[in-house]
Amino acid sequence: MLTARIILSGLFLLSMLFQTGTGYKVVGRYPIGGGGGFDYIAIDSAARRLYVSHATQVEVLDADSGKLIGTIADTPGVHGAAIASAFKHGFTSNGRENKVSMFDPTTLALIKKIDVGKGPDGIYFDPKTKRVFTNNHGSHDITAIDAASGDVVGTVPAKGDGEQAIIGKDGLIYVNSEDTAEVVVFDPKSLEVKQRFPIGVAKTPTGLAYDAKTNRLFIGVVSKLKCPVLIASEVSGLVFLIKLVIN
Repeated sequence: MLTARIILSGLFLLSMLFQTGTGYKVVGRYPIGGGGGFDYIAIDSAARRLYVSHATQVEVLDADSGKLIGTIADTPGVHGAAIASAFKHGFTSNGRENKVSMFDPTTLALIKKIDVGKGPDGIYFDPKTKRVFTNNHGSHDITAIDAASGDVVGTVPAKGDGEQAIIGKDGLIYVNSEDTAEVVVFDPKSLEVKQRFPIGVAKTPTGLAYDAKTNRLFIGVVSKLKCPVLIASEVSGLVFLIKLVIN
């Protein structure tokens, strides 16, 4: 899962280099010690903080210097973090305990733990509905949490293992469903699934990015031959364009 995301990032960067010749380059590396695996990273652009999910904790770094600010501990099997700055709340998806940790982004202190679906993985905040969502692999659904109170307000019947998600300019949320090889589209207010886009040309979608200008999703997947693929889809329909393939 982590490997696929890293590959997607690399492929997307290469594709942009080939297309535009802008000369992107690595300008720094932030070392993080300790054992255990990594998954999603999240950035709080206003506070200039980087949240790095790391096994059973989240390291919080200064986004500009890489200096360690602090650690959010006791997050077993953490996959990611989401920040709701307006409410001064942060959230982590703790995959191995089926809970979300709600914390104070300033002090990093735990506020409370929230029971969600089984195996929470991807996690994200929707500013319009003021809700945090967790994509749950074990229960194949998505939990909706009120970002102000931390209360669970409902469940999206995704019927799949959600990975990365984006918010479209139409206000709907688009989620990669890893095990069903499709993009699930749902309304973050009604929690109703609006549409499912089978990706068809490849399997195991994980990484997901969105270009609002062209209204396209860029999906990182693994093909039948287990090679990384980057595809693009029109949000409004089932048009998929192979952008970069490594055999």
